[in-house]
Amino acid sequence: MRLPFSDKLGRAARAMVAPFRQWSPVTTAKRPYLWERSYPEELNWDTEFSARSLTALFDDAVAEFADHYCINFRGRRYRYREIADLVDRAAKGFQDMGVQKGIKVGLMLPNSPYAIVCFYAVLKAGGTVVNVNPLYAEAGIVRLVTDSNACILVTLNVKPLYRKAAPVLEMSNQIEKIVVCSMAGVLPFLEKTLFTLLKRHEVSNIPDDDRHLTFESLIDNDGTLDPVDIDPENDVAVLQYTGGTTGFPKGARLSPANLSANAAQIAMWGTTLQRGQEKILGVLPLFHAFGMTGVMNLSLAIGAEMILSPQFKPAEVLKIIAREKVTVFVGVPTMYSALISAQKKSDHDLSSLRFCVSGGAPLPGPVQRNFMAMTDCPLLEGYGLSETAPVCTVNPVTGMNKSGSVGLPLPSTIVEIVSLDNPNRVLPQGERGEICISGPQVMVGYANRAQDNKDAFRGQRLRTGDVGYLDEDGYLSIVDRIKELILSGGFNVYPRMVEDAIYLHDAVEEVAVCGTPDPHRGETVMAFVHLRSGETLTAGELRAFLKDKLAPFEMPRRVEFRDALPKTLIGKIDKRELITEATGSADAALAGE
Repeated sequence: MRLPFSDKLGRAARAMVAPFRQWSPVTTAKRPYLWERSYPEELNWDTEFSARSLTALFDDAVAEFADHYCINFRGRRYRYREIADLVDRAAKGFQDMGVQKGIKVGLMLPNSPYAIVCFYAVLKAGGTVVNVNPLYAEAGIVRLVTDSNACILVTLNVKPLYRKAAPVLEMSNQIEKIVVCSMAGVLPFLEKTLFTLLKRHEVSNIPDDDRHLTFESLIDNDGTLDPVDIDPENDVAVLQYTGGTTGFPKGARLSPANLSANAAQIAMWGTTLQRGQEKILGVLPLFHAFGMTGVMNLSLAIGAEMILSPQFKPAEVLKIIAREKVTVFVGVPTMYSALISAQKKSDHDLSSLRFCVSGGAPLPGPVQRNFMAMTDCPLLEGYGLSETAPVCTVNPVTGMNKSGSVGLPLPSTIVEIVSLDNPNRVLPQGERGEICISGPQVMVGYANRAQDNKDAFRGQRLRTGDVGYLDEDGYLSIVDRIKELILSGGFNVYPRMVEDAIYLHDAVEEVAVCGTPDPHRGETVMAFVHLRSGETLTAGELRAFLKDKLAPFEMPRRVEFRDALPKTLIGKIDKRELITEATGSADAALAGE
């Protein structure tokens, strides 16, 4: 029996869950599923999603919320209808540049109105978005645009970005033109004036030639577009490159249907979200899959106002939450840990928060408990990958928020655990194996990676490379990345289990556990520890604390205390850099994405 949709979903959200032509959950695996017994009463797991484009999601949001605020960037606000006008004119500009179906456009932009306008403009023009991480070195950017076959690159005129983008014109055979956006163009009047007067040295001089185009020139038209026939299931909307911590990133080909379905799944899952009334703080980079869907596309799906910040600065984030009355925050565990520490030095009113989600890395229990106590707001841990657009599972808003678990599969999503020795054998409840995902959000495949595609799929199952299990309530728990598994003296050591034990010590702020080469054991367990301010701890004291919590072969034989642990751009602890520093060899880095 189907349960009724929540009244909070509204007309547009219901339209997003019409029959999905390609993906039918009931025909993919044998029912009943373990997690259905734990599902929130107001939701139905057996929901089928329509194959629709992201531009349809955008147009629906504009039609319903035209006069609502869509973006707030450093105090300058844009209504949905204003963003729609910019998107249409930018899309027309891209079409005039030759963008059509099959044409790739790289977006190398921090969180700003430009990131959203250009993202949807490329899609409306018929092109494919290639999200480019601005932290990559020039050579990495060249490799990415070469692999993706992008022919246009969009960036800002600030020196840290443009200085990386400009050489790509000469180093890459593909990039024909760079669209340059002006930072001052999206700032509030007073800040724009100060930026122009005081920070001219931070702005690059842009050549006046036919290989460069300003954003102002791009949108200098009437916004009348040539119609584009979008195939939601088979076209590629976004080429989303993986983290690249295990080698050169792979481009996950995400269809319009993948992305629109995942936005609809999350909108449904957030049963307490109120359409047209939420304020979502966007600190996660929008060029990352988590920020793209969990902030940008979700905001449009529910008519929220996006409050964008290009950098995560804990004290500033707390001020923004208090000043703007933010209701939704989506982040990674290190962000929540930093916010807890920063709040201890201040007293900001965080009572507006009603819905917080953590993903991207394991959420330590103490961090989850302390943040919820600090804000009186649920902090829900979830799980996903770039290849799944990205969200697969989340703890429910109503019902059991199970600490240490990444929650239940989203509607229409199937999680199966397969044998590490035989990926065709599905394991029973409670047994550990590789996590496999099936669902409407699973990518079309990798670009230019025939062998990787063969390795990644078993039928409709996407092999995640993560080890986990489903418990008696159908909740998924992650044990570790297969590639992070430490083989020490013939024993399998899962770094996450060691990290969870170390986090139980009150003096520990952050920890990363890795395997480093050992001539006797093969690998030895090494812990990198960052202590809380004012705390002291020795390696011997830590091992004594862990004696009754870890097996002897799991005990860290090397402990290194750090003032800070390196982070990736999204805020995850960068294990690859730690291993490289510890071993002096980047080739020894085995950290997962």
